[in-house]
Amino acid sequence: MAAGSRDVPADEDKDVRRWDTCGQAWIGVLRHVWSAGEAGLEEGGPIIEGPPLLFEVSSLSWEDPILHEHGDRARIVRRAQERTRRVVRGRYWPRLHDLEGNDQIRWVVDLLRARPWTTSAWISLTIPGEPAEGLPSLTALSFRIRGYRLIMTAMFRSQNVYRGYLTYIPLREVQVQVADELGLPAGPLRVYVDVPHVHVADAEQVASVLVAMPEPNAA
Repeated sequence: MAAGSRDVPADEDKDVRRWDTCGQAWIGVLRHVWSAGEAGLEEGGPIIEGPPLLFEVSSLSWEDPILHEHGDRARIVRRAQERTRRVVRGRYWPRLHDLEGNDQIRWVVDLLRARPWTTSAWISLTIPGEPAEGLPSLTALSFRIRGYRLIMTAMFRSQNVYRGYLTYIPLREVQVQVADELGLPAGPLRVYVDVPHVHVADAEQVASVLVAMPEPNAA
């Protein structure tokens, strides 16, 4: 089990992995693909493809010490600096706020404000019939209020998890934005990845990270 991972007892969401921080989740997801993955292929070339994975993260920050130590520090610093400028909208902004003229985040906020118990606050980031080359990896977001907290689930059709943290932290910002508008605290971020993978070209770097972050009680 990865450091910081808290597997759930069999009678409560037994298929959900839970981690305290984004860095711990990143290591856990990498280990999941590395240990259970098989040879595969995608548009970008050969990959190591792991089984589908569902997990939750409690705390996500650009200041995460594991990410700064073992992630792409230059990209982390650049993304963090961009986020402080407020004008940076991010790659998914058009699909969240202007998908065929619809502000989907505003729709979610209005729906949850009117019907806080609803299970219908679910939005798609795909457009029927769009070219496969333009299909986003992130396909849907769902929002629900449970236990007086806003829970958000992000669904990925596929993801290169070696760089996954560069997506998870901005998604947390979306969750916090919606929670703030509703006057609620944000609960954990839940992520489902149907095809978690790493590129074979990155295998050596992934192996180095996992060697530097051994599992507790490993021989």
